[in-house]
Amino acid sequence: MNDFGAERIRDEVILIARFLLALLFLIFGWDKLGDYSGTVAYMTQSGAPLPTISALVAIMVELFVSIAIILGVWTRPLAVVLALYSLATAYIGHPYWSMEGADRSANMINFYKNFSMIGGFMLLYVTGPGKYSVDARLGSVGAPALRCETH
Repeated sequence: MNDFGAERIRDEVILIARFLLALLFLIFGWDKLGDYSGTVAYMTQSGAPLPTISALVAIMVELFVSIAIILGVWTRPLAVVLALYSLATAYIGHPYWSMEGADRSANMINFYKNFSMIGGFMLLYVTGPGKYSVDARLGSVGAPALRCETH
């Protein structure tokens, strides 16, 4: 079966994918940290439970977990964390079904973008962090298994 050269650049692509999947969370986590009171106000307005705690959780997950994913630290379990976080934020932050007009369209797009990110994190969970990761350096559970195939 032809893999179209994917196996040759597998680890490089996984590194780029980790960065791209985490970039959005890194940017918005940093913004939330820089404007904590605004983040709490947004959490209150969006109906998040316990807005003060929700804001802290959002900052921790978005900023610190995204950095860990980029570095390839605890990649597989943290990919699951970000998938679940994306699921929760889709339902809490983008309830398009209760909106009309432009708000409905914008939130529907963001809702399904969250589901696309979930797909990416599920793939990262399955593939692992690749060789360019802290996990691989430390031989951690999240590192790719060494394969010895004979043909």
